[in-house]
Amino acid sequence: MKQVRLGIIGLGAQGGLYAGFLADGKVKNMVIGAICDTDPAKERVSAEKYPNVPFYTDYIEMLESGDVDAVVTCVPHYLHPAIGIQALKRNIHALVEKPAGVYTKQVKELNEFAASKPELTFGIFFNQRTNPLYQKVKEIIDNGEIGQIRRTNWMITTWWRPQGYYDQGAWRATWGGEGGGVLVNQAPHQLDLLQWICGMPKKVYANLKYGYQRNIAVEDDVTAILDYGNGATGVFVTCTHDVMGTDRFEILGDKGKIVVDDSKKVTIKRLHKPESEMSATMTMQDVMKIFMGQGQADIYTEEVLEFGSVWGGQHVAVLENFTANIVDGTPLIAPGSDGIHGVALANAIHLSSWLGQEVDMPLDEDLFYAELAKKMTQEKVKVG
Repeated sequence: MKQVRLGIIGLGAQGGLYAGFLADGKVKNMVIGAICDTDPAKERVSAEKYPNVPFYTDYIEMLESGDVDAVVTCVPHYLHPAIGIQALKRNIHALVEKPAGVYTKQVKELNEFAASKPELTFGIFFNQRTNPLYQKVKEIIDNGEIGQIRRTNWMITTWWRPQGYYDQGAWRATWGGEGGGVLVNQAPHQLDLLQWICGMPKKVYANLKYGYQRNIAVEDDVTAILDYGNGATGVFVTCTHDVMGTDRFEILGDKGKIVVDDSKKVTIKRLHKPESEMSATMTMQDVMKIFMGQGQADIYTEEVLEFGSVWGGQHVAVLENFTANIVDGTPLIAPGSDGIHGVALANAIHLSSWLGQEVDMPLDEDLFYAELAKKMTQEKVKVG
């Protein structure tokens, strides 16, 4: 296969973005095979912008049409696993949007079915994994350059959303429509990056606020404490009511520290000696020099890296990587099976908040779903 025909399921913001990239020839070896949406207005948009592209109102019909080799699922979160499975059943490659699903039980079903079809490409749209900045941070951690991780801190509050954003549709910010708030809508990329770079925690304790600053049923403010099981801890903070927003990610190791500011600048400080060795061998005279701001060069080196980004470049990179895996077997940057980790982390944070207690990882999937089902029943919003 030299050229992959992509079926875009859902011509909303994301689907429209991908269609535009493909129509402009920005993705090597990939073209639009077909477009599917249940909204009649989208059919008119498709006919105007992409007149030669087949349009379907039923995704099953599109999958069985022979018009597509692969699909991307730009639909509500609950539908990602089901559509992914239906595509793979018909030997169609599947690229699932984030999050992979709302709860791990449904994502596990998708992963298990995909594993039975190893000849097909199954990916997830974690475009931040193609960001050279986070690839560099992961490389530094994996190489042991700052040693054993002791603490992680990520404050990501650059998701300001006014009430009007939530009022656009009755399904928004509901348990039945989206399956949650900021954790499942805005922050899945950060939850994935956190576990991709630093690993999964063993325990989670969280304090969430529901409808804190917005008239919604789901969480708009999150503070989660992570326990990695080896003494290391982490804090993850996010919200949708900070109009000024902060994006700061710190990783402290026993041999150094990484600080990421605004997902653009990385400051790496590497100790000449592990902190434990410094503690055991330094005299108080040497310590006083540090306290007085002297002799830092004798203790650590500092490297500052600046990263720019082309708008849409990361999305194009995911599409190209997905295509290359189909065409020539290039390894996936974000295998679809990886999608379950961020969902599990979000589920654990929710469950801890609902129960008011620390939650062990892996979490009790049945208990989580039972609690989620209660939320959906209470609000009486139909699952998308």
